[in-house]
Amino acid sequence: MIAPTELQEIEISLLIEGLYQMYGYDFRGYVKASLSRRILNRMKAERLPTVTALLEKVLHEQGYLERLLNDLSIRMTEMYRDPSFFAAFRERVVPLLRDLPEIRIWHAGCATGEEVYSMAILMLEEGLADKTRIYATDMNEKALAAAQTSAFPLKKMQQYTKNYLKAGGKKAFSEYYTTDHQYAYFSPHLEENLIFAQHNLVTDGSFNEFHVILCRNVLIYFDNDLQQKVHLLFHNSLAEGGFMGLGNKESLLFTPKGMKYEEFISHERIYRKV
Repeated sequence: MIAPTELQEIEISLLIEGLYQMYGYDFRGYVKASLSRRILNRMKAERLPTVTALLEKVLHEQGYLERLLNDLSIRMTEMYRDPSFFAAFRERVVPLLRDLPEIRIWHAGCATGEEVYSMAILMLEEGLADKTRIYATDMNEKALAAAQTSAFPLKKMQQYTKNYLKAGGKKAFSEYYTTDHQYAYFSPHLEENLIFAQHNLVTDGSFNEFHVILCRNVLIYFDNDLQQKVHLLFHNSLAEGGFMGLGNKESLLFTPKGMKYEEFISHERIYRKV
């Protein structure tokens, strides 16, 4: 990918500011290289001559904003992504959640919900589904709508089944879904404990106290200042003794809030608030 020119960098800054001023979507604290790449890809896909032409569409063409937001929001996910994370969570964290009268889990930046349903199945298998509430949030309304259908491409089930087994799954994975020629539809029973809601980590505040917060492979797209802001949000939202799960390229070390946590399972980036 060719780096943006100096003029394009100016135009991208204007586009980002326009999104914030007009619609309240704040991408100003995102890592510039990744954001610029996504913007230039959209410009080329639309066969537009300049980023300014893209801004013009965003400001004046109804429905165009959603198309750009789909590019700019993070959508990388899969069921039981990093199976060892879920295996460690099942083995080490779940036993410490059992005695709680209610378990509240927040999946922040849940995208299309694959990891949310993964956790719902895990808690069901551990006999904790009835007292667990999983709050799944994302800034992208289209991604949330997709998550709420509980339908995922059938062609991905083979890989998801492998992930499930590596994560310590206790049944035949196919017991949890039905299929047609295109999609796997997960059991409505799993949805009983799921709450989907739009929430923007950049601009929105805390909305509950949680025993587990999972935000995996989202913060890597934020610059340092924005990461610290989100870490403060998570810290204020996490109960004492609660658990934080990050992605394998993310860490709480060397952050102002890092001293407030212990490395509970360091190689899986699972931390505990102390």
